[in-house]
Amino acid sequence: MDGMILIVVVIAIVLILLAILFHYIPFGMWIRAMASGVHVSISSLIGMRIRHISPARLVDPLIKANKAGLNLNIAQLETHFLAGGNVDRVINALIAAQRANIPLAFEKVCAIDLAGRDVFQAVQMSVTPKVIETPVVAAIAKDGIELRAKARVTVRTNIERLVGGAGEETIIARVGEGIVTTVGSSETHKEVLENPDLISRTVLSKGLDAGTAYEILSIDIADVDVGRNIGAQLQMDQAEADRRIAQAKAEERRAMAVAHEQEMKAAVQEMRAKVVEAEADVPRAMADALRSGKLGVLDYYQMKNVMADTDMRESIAKASAPQAAPAEAHAKK
Repeated sequence: MDGMILIVVVIAIVLILLAILFHYIPFGMWIRAMASGVHVSISSLIGMRIRHISPARLVDPLIKANKAGLNLNIAQLETHFLAGGNVDRVINALIAAQRANIPLAFEKVCAIDLAGRDVFQAVQMSVTPKVIETPVVAAIAKDGIELRAKARVTVRTNIERLVGGAGEETIIARVGEGIVTTVGSSETHKEVLENPDLISRTVLSKGLDAGTAYEILSIDIADVDVGRNIGAQLQMDQAEADRRIAQAKAEERRAMAVAHEQEMKAAVQEMRAKVVEAEADVPRAMADALRSGKLGVLDYYQMKNVMADTDMRESIAKASAPQAAPAEAHAKK
């Protein structure tokens, strides 16, 4: 009984040791690489296990590269993987570039991949250009009419400028700027409507792809619509502003006139008060003159007669004034 237990323990230990051995020494992966004609040493595979790298993530892309005729080794792939790159995408990009006769070095592809670019998609865009559609761009011609244009930009990846080059957003912004400039320099909006290719030629001649990761092949105006009459709207706004300014100035003049009228009324009332005060002083002065002998009784009565005669003349003049007006009008006729 003790012998059976010992045998079971020994078998368990052996199985555990074999599991550990096969975990750190991937014989299956080594055999698959050898069968594919790719030389990968056992020590390299063990080193990958120790560095917590899955051998399949490097061996399978190496087999694919070897079948495509790429002269690469496991050390190059491991270096790129440890740097944070996508090894499988790099190999796919190299194979696609080789099939399309695009000269592309492994180091260049690794640099593009580490820069955050999708290198495989970039190679595909070099073979098959991509169409970028801009949003609707509003521009105003010199006659004040607004035009809304939408463009389709056909671009191809420029592999040499892929690292450090600007992206699609820059292309869209530059094309939009070119549309605004072209429409804004047109005398009338009809020129643009009659020749939409004028925008394409003008924008394409500006070299908008400079400093970008793309090469512009063509710019096609997909749609041009007539928008608002901005010039007329601005004139209406200006007229409304002028009207408000004139109204404000008129209100200011009216207020000044009212204030002046109030001042004149106050001045008249003040003068009337002075006249009344002066008239009140007349009887007192006459009494003083009579008392002091400076004014005689006859002089007083003579003054009263003159005042009565003056009052009579004024009443006669007031009574004859309405009758003189119709006679004057009749004479003018």
